[in-house]
Amino acid sequence: TIQQSEHPSRMVFFSNLDFRGGVKPGFGEMAAAQLQRDVAAGAVGLKFFKNFGIDVRDEHGVRVAVDDPELDPVFEMAGRLGVPVLMHVGEPLSFYEPVDRYNERWLELTLLPRRRLPADQYPGFETMMEERNRRFARHPGTNFIAAHMGWHANDLGRLGDMLDRLPNVYPETAAILYELGRQPRAAREFFIEYQDRVIFGKDTYRASEFPYYWRTFETADEYFDYYRRYHAFWKLYGMDLPEDVLRKVYYVNALKVIPGIRQEQFPM
Repeated sequence: TIQQSEHPSRMVFFSNLDFRGGVKPGFGEMAAAQLQRDVAAGAVGLKFFKNFGIDVRDEHGVRVAVDDPELDPVFEMAGRLGVPVLMHVGEPLSFYEPVDRYNERWLELTLLPRRRLPADQYPGFETMMEERNRRFARHPGTNFIAAHMGWHANDLGRLGDMLDRLPNVYPETAAILYELGRQPRAAREFFIEYQDRVIFGKDTYRASEFPYYWRTFETADEYFDYYRRYHAFWKLYGMDLPEDVLRKVYYVNALKVIPGIRQEQFPM
């Protein structure tokens, strides 16, 4: 916990929703009240995990859509409290597609078959993206952090269109470095254009992996390895981002969106 850490001032925590009993009438109001208590206790945001929209169920066993109105009070409460909602919605497009020679994530899906989301068992990729975008649009007073750049790092034009329509959305960079490093010029232009929106993020803390991010973001190096072969069997190229953009991506945008982070820890 934060209290047990040797560096408590360098950590903040987000609240979660408890879906274990299913989503029933009145769930949203109760969850909103719980979020209010969580923030009073020190939470600085709300996190939705990847099961939301995939296998979270209502009291009748029916999938709860990302934009289900029952949950509206939770998102409205986050806006009133001034805390962001970090949402992991869906998975990479490849996870929804047949595992064949045309699927560039075939190795990962062969090694880890539980990551597959076949159409006869799960909602499709576009269904989940549409539900998510309706959720973003329904709560303009709430800031959303779109985990994994909304799974649109492979289509930065689409991501840019979404950000233009939804000024309350901030994409973060976890687990999509392999997408940026194979299109360094387009990625560089995107990061410069949306430098006030992109937030650095990572799924796990592994010190050995961070240098790959620094190299991709900060250098003009060419043709270097990615750290996880089953994510990407291709090489990466550096984006050579300007220093002022790097500063915003690494921490300035997070300071703007996430309350409770101590600003004096960062050079401004």
